[in-house]
Amino acid sequence: MTELSKEPLASAVAVVTGGGSGIGRAIATALSQTNGQVIVVERDRSRRRSTIADLEGSGARGCWVSADLATTRGVLSAIRAIERQCQAIDILVHCAGVFESEPMEASAFDALFATNVRAPWLLTRRLLPLLERRGGQVVFVNSSAAFSTSQGLGPYSASKAALRMVADAFRAEVNASGIRVLTICPGRTATPMQKRIHNMEGKVYLPKSLLQPEDISSAVLAALGLPRTAEVTDMSIRPFQKPGIPAEGRQTRRPKAIVR
Repeated sequence: MTELSKEPLASAVAVVTGGGSGIGRAIATALSQTNGQVIVVERDRSRRRSTIADLEGSGARGCWVSADLATTRGVLSAIRAIERQCQAIDILVHCAGVFESEPMEASAFDALFATNVRAPWLLTRRLLPLLERRGGQVVFVNSSAAFSTSQGLGPYSASKAALRMVADAFRAEVNASGIRVLTICPGRTATPMQKRIHNMEGKVYLPKSLLQPEDISSAVLAALGLPRTAEVTDMSIRPFQKPGIPAEGRQTRRPKAIVR
């Protein structure tokens, strides 16, 4: 991490949803190195305990919030827990999300939009007062699927395109209050979720040919650490190498629901 990123973020209070694994965990870990406080929002007990143990083992201040962001009740519970643990927020990172490959069915839309769109929208809306106290920053970890789609991915791509618009709308609303809003759209990244997707697609999983979670966290921290004379609004990042190829003789299957 460069000095450019580290100094402006020193002692920051950060909230990271989906911080128990993959990209969320990498961002939480990177933020913990700025001597601040990291609040990890994660519904999986083993993941959040492991992440917090790692953060505290490195001397960072970490705590967790258990919440199921797929329901409004779960989101509101997370908001109350966050409000109890901090008086102000410097950084809010939305990394929790679900992936589902289904036809254009109402059930798929409902499940995807609840977690991928409504949850980050409601969290940001309700936590704005805490962000405004510090001139905070909001990061929406999106997906390259926000720009294109294919057969079976319509509802998922639609949710990610909607999330881009949510971020743009918040930026237009809160820039005047001193809040910066970043959308980052990674391509395929070597995470537990991506490994399961490759398996369901019948592809060989070659993690070294994909983006690494630390690639995303480095890009996010670089953007967050910019002087207040600048704002990165949108960032796309893709693997430099080609992704995994279909496994020989293995039948390709569409991935179903996967939670990041």
